[in-house]
Amino acid sequence: MNRNARMPEVSRRQLIGALGLASVTAGNLQSAPLGLPVGCQTYPVRQALGKDFDGTLKELAAIGFRRIEMCSPPGYDRAGYGPLVSMKPSEMRQRIQAAGLGCESCHYQFRELKQSLDERIAYAKELGLKQMVVSTFSMPKESTLSDWARAAGELNPIAEKIRKAGMETAFHNHNIEFTKLDGVLIFDKLMSEFDPKLVKSQYQVWVVSMGFDSVEIFQKYPGRILSLHLQDYSPASKGMVAIGQGAVDWKKLFGAAKKAGVKNYFVEMDLDLMKTSYAYLRDWKA
Repeated sequence: MNRNARMPEVSRRQLIGALGLASVTAGNLQSAPLGLPVGCQTYPVRQALGKDFDGTLKELAAIGFRRIEMCSPPGYDRAGYGPLVSMKPSEMRQRIQAAGLGCESCHYQFRELKQSLDERIAYAKELGLKQMVVSTFSMPKESTLSDWARAAGELNPIAEKIRKAGMETAFHNHNIEFTKLDGVLIFDKLMSEFDPKLVKSQYQVWVVSMGFDSVEIFQKYPGRILSLHLQDYSPASKGMVAIGQGAVDWKKLFGAAKKAGVKNYFVEMDLDLMKTSYAYLRDWKA
């Protein structure tokens, strides 16, 4: 290190935000599930985020969240992230940290990775990401099992390039991947086509609403579940409820997730449910 070199200036707000993040996170990690900071996906608050980026981040931090998962502004420009397109990723990173939050994961449209991979990788690295997540393959309803397999095969070389850039790739499932074609579960077909060294799963717990047991999925694919999206389901109302108020056995799920090597998790539901869900996760006792 050149001791005569001038150190970069750090604003008071950035320093306070960083210290606050470190102290609060350290205090909460022992009780939080998996010993990891509680995170949330920003998609449910995307409109607010586009209108008041700093204010919305502070609101999420005030709830108690310490990690957020973004969606690619260029890829989601028409979904509410459009006002963020002109923001440099380095500035976005600074503003996220100033709010007392961290961001290590982001959702991407498959088409934007196929069309602008080098640009998206550069953006992700500047933002400080560890994970780039394909949110969906956007397959037409008439797609065959072979079509799904072809899409999975196209993701492998993309993920290889992402790995060389020092990040991991995951695919985020929705309910559609837990339906069958020709007697085969689409999710299973995708997992058989993904290179296990390159493409992991960001598993969305909401498929509990279709009767699937997350623990069984984790046990079936050890080491291949990178991340989780958390929701809970009420069989009585047949709708989404706050974490801990539905049918999911969270003790079993987090126990299996730990063995599976899950690296982070994000609550994804409307803001009121996220507030209640955070309280449950904050007070978590294994």
